[in-house]
Amino acid sequence: MTNVTDVTDVTDVTSTDGTERLALPPEDRELSPYTGWTRAHWEAAADGLLRAAWRWASPHGALLDLPGRPSRSGVRSDGLEGYARTFLAAAFRTAGARGADPLGLLERYADGLAAGTRTPGRDDAESWPLIRDHTVQGQPMVESASVALGLRLTRPWLWDRLGAKVQDRAEAWLRDALRHTPAPNNWYLFPLSVAGFLQDVGRGDAETAYAIERGLELLEGWYAGEGWYADGDRRSFDHYNGWALHLYPVLHAHLAGDAELLARYGPRLREHLTGFGRMFDGNGAPLYFGRSLTYRFAAGAAIAAGALTGHTPLAPGTSRRLLSGALSYFLNRGALAEPDGLLTLGWHGPHEATLQPYSGPASPYWASKAFVALLAPQDDPLWTAREEPAPSEGPHRAVALPVPGLLVQTGGGLVRVHNHGSDDVPPGAGERAADEEPLYARFAYSTRTGPTARANVPDNHLALEPAARSGGGWSVRRRVHPLGAAHADDGSWGWAASWHRPVFPDGTPGVPGVRVESVTFVRGAEELRVHRVTGAPRGTRIRQTGWADAAPSGAPLRGLYGWGEEVELRAPQGTAFERWVRVPGLLGAVGDDGTALCAAWTSLAEPEGEPPRVTVDGPALVVRWPEGPRVRIAFGPLAIEVGVS
Repeated sequence: MTNVTDVTDVTDVTSTDGTERLALPPEDRELSPYTGWTRAHWEAAADGLLRAAWRWASPHGALLDLPGRPSRSGVRSDGLEGYARTFLAAAFRTAGARGADPLGLLERYADGLAAGTRTPGRDDAESWPLIRDHTVQGQPMVESASVALGLRLTRPWLWDRLGAKVQDRAEAWLRDALRHTPAPNNWYLFPLSVAGFLQDVGRGDAETAYAIERGLELLEGWYAGEGWYADGDRRSFDHYNGWALHLYPVLHAHLAGDAELLARYGPRLREHLTGFGRMFDGNGAPLYFGRSLTYRFAAGAAIAAGALTGHTPLAPGTSRRLLSGALSYFLNRGALAEPDGLLTLGWHGPHEATLQPYSGPASPYWASKAFVALLAPQDDPLWTAREEPAPSEGPHRAVALPVPGLLVQTGGGLVRVHNHGSDDVPPGAGERAADEEPLYARFAYSTRTGPTARANVPDNHLALEPAARSGGGWSVRRRVHPLGAAHADDGSWGWAASWHRPVFPDGTPGVPGVRVESVTFVRGAEELRVHRVTGAPRGTRIRQTGWADAAPSGAPLRGLYGWGEEVELRAPQGTAFERWVRVPGLLGAVGDDGTALCAAWTSLAEPEGEPPRVTVDGPALVVRWPEGPRVRIAFGPLAIEVGVS
């Protein structure tokens, strides 16, 4: 193998939005009326991303040291991350083209593999870090899965051409992923992926069999139903369902030709996509919700896996519409840095508040998982069928997902998801909060707004401030206890409910016994937010916030019952969508009996009519629209009745 790492001989065409930099072919609006993108665009995008990244390779290609602030795992681990995650894109590109490698990158990845595994753990220009427990600089275990998948996908053109000594060294490095402890979540699928590759190349044994069995057994325990997995023992339901918890086992079963495994995991993927397929905006954006959002268009990985294996409820033209929409959305909105063409740490462009401490300069290249779509051959319906509308582009519709506790509200391309079931709190952490978690704790998320940053006023939030803590900070929502979710058969309305105990960002407990029960009821483009507070001290203030928006008018937030003053709050740190935003708010207070019942109305989209009227009927709120349903919401126990006005 040659030691070439310079790829500057490839023509680089630049533009302000980054798409011309990728040397994309002309759009095809006949085949793809919504995006104009075809398979050729996907191949060109992969090539452009890889060309840009390889300019930062070490002399022998073992590390891709992309510029930027390091992750908490350190520069060497970040360099391995650059190699592994771009290798995944190159592997999907090459395997999908049946071995065609127009940039000649497989030779370079082979040289990098040889150099990186020669003296693992040594502090030099090429050596890869050792794989250790997740608590001891454990990031290399994550990257081992991408290396293994890349080798498995490109076996005829890379692995089979390596010398025996390099193969042995690579196996020795990878096996440490089987012998060390992963993080207690989707990380157990990384050793599974390593073991699957080793078995595929005739290097399987009891150790690899155990890694696969262990990973799949844990996955069974995390399966919550309706196509949704919890990410470990937490109630965190987010994009990791698609780009990890579904992708790894389905892809493993597909590559192994294991019909029995695919028969188990394929139907779960199909059911997952029934709801998840609605979480993509008509403009292509995935839902902004959960951690690791800098992986961007990796959100389409599960859609691609479903199309590849046939386990999807989506028509081929719809799948491509969602996939191409997401990829082009980011490339058209500043995801590539100037002048290098590298994926930035952020959403559109760089955005610090989007990031987690484990994110480094090469972390965004987990977006490579979307290129699993290229494994579908050129004549597959995924590429030949005419594009169809995204599910979110139809009329307003509500779809409840009771297992994750989410309520999906779509219409005209806009997607809103109301969160009454997902959080990121470890099972043994109790109700205290060291900090508020913007990516999970808010009551609502969308494909076009927020959330606001941790240091700013939270959007879409219900907070308390007891008189004894006046000026000491508002409460946050951490552990979410779901109470149910449902929708009308025709999708005309839907609701989701939960309760939580207010806690405070400084880690101190709230007042014992305080409880907030919450219901979101949606109808068309409208949202009704109802809360009951119990057990609060006299004088406790309450604050409801709405959607963060840069526009002066913003999304209206109107108090219908139990609220007093309307306020406009400001979030100068902005969001991933806007550099500076306003947040509408409502202020109220609990009664002398320590309780409060309040209702507010809002709409991120243009509402169809006037807000509803709200009256009290004993322990219940009765909501009547001028033209629409009559809704009765009672607490203790929760009871929601929907009838005709």
